[in-house]
Amino acid sequence: MLPGRRTPWVAIVATTAVAIGLTLTGDLATLATTVVLLLLFVFLSTNVSVLVLRRDHVDHDHFRAPVVLPVLAIASCVLLLWQQEAGTWLRAAVMLAVGVVLYLLARVTRASTAGRRGR
Repeated sequence: MLPGRRTPWVAIVATTAVAIGLTLTGDLATLATTVVLLLLFVFLSTNVSVLVLRRDHVDHDHFRAPVVLPVLAIASCVLLLWQQEAGTWLRAAVMLAVGVVLYLLARVTRASTAGRRGR
């Protein structure tokens, strides 16, 4: 972060680089199908989380969705994922790999910064 404004400049540079890379490597339809595939994974994980969280018992009243709704949502996500082309899967896998590398770099950077501060 920039000290004066607390702007996450590394995140801004990284997302800009990814956006430029995606724009230069394909047309709008390819980009859209890749984003759809990744969003389907987000929706899938959200609905799986709903089922997992239903098992937690809490002491207060809260909203509980009927089990059939997240199950149907999971089934529809899997069906839509099944229809994606191999090129879209490859593109999404590359994007996820870049995300994992950036995450690991951030962890290493934070760990080395924390180690220097501790000395």
